[in-house]
Amino acid sequence: MRITELRRLRGWTQERLAEESGIAVRTIQRVEGGKDASLESLSSIARALEVPVRELFAADGVTLLKPDVQGLDDRTAADQDRRDAFSRSWRYLYSGVGIVLAFLTIALIASRVWPGVTILLLGAYWVVGSLVGRFLMTTVIDPWLDRRYPLSRSRRSVASS
Repeated sequence: MRITELRRLRGWTQERLAEESGIAVRTIQRVEGGKDASLESLSSIARALEVPVRELFAADGVTLLKPDVQGLDDRTAADQDRRDAFSRSWRYLYSGVGIVLAFLTIALIASRVWPGVTILLLGAYWVVGSLVGRFLMTTVIDPWLDRRYPLSRSRRSVASS
């Protein structure tokens, strides 16, 4: 295993790697000590170190890896792609409904039916919809996606850290 080497190249302590990967310090210590780790733990460590899983292993041991470890990078990428596609679809839905409402607002203003109210409703949709959407993503959708695609990570949490 090259985890210790890769961690030290970043200037990280075991505690920092544990924090960045979301894994217990004890697990990091065991893995660095040569004990077995789950595929999810290895994937989280590799993601935190920003390397493919195969880079966690010594160069001469890479050819001896089990097929499930060798394919972990591919499965991680596939899970991330599926998660990102699902998240994008929610953003597209929100934007699509907003665009339809904008055209409806223009039509109502042109026909002089509730011009002031329709503009307020459109603004309220974008503001309140954004807040409700973030709330739903954080409390409902992201946890569900975490369970559904365990090898993936929310892009929102990566961007905010």
